Amino acid sequence: MSSKHRPTDIQLHQKSRILELGYADGTTFRLPCEFLRVYSPSAEVRGHGPGQETLQLGKEDVNITEVEPVGHYAVKLVFSDGHDTGIFDWDYLYNLGLEQDKLWQEYLDKLTAAGHQRKTH
Repeated sequence: MSSKHRPTDIQLHQKSRILELGYADGTTFRLPCEFLRVYSPSAEVRGHGPGQETLQLGKEDVNITEVEPVGHYAVKLVFSDGHDTGIFDWDYLYNLGLEQDKLWQEYLDKLTAAGHQRKTH
């Protein structure tokens, strides 16, 4: 596994529900727990192939309760709703950071298409 995108710093800000990733080149990403939950790489969310994704609803208040290292290539995020099967490898996390705005808009568009209204605080 590539360690090219391995973060040098990972901080969980539970109060603001943000996972902050820092990299050696100065890049930082602030990824909301809800965003990470709805883009979990687990089979429960992604399915076992294209077109098998399950739209995640009602995750506005989800938090991360644990960040567990997986070897030298990933972390397992344990979410407050009990979801804990997603292994987020370094490249996947980095790409989520790079594509955050686009992916978030795609998620919001899917919610709208499904007739789901996100709870706002």
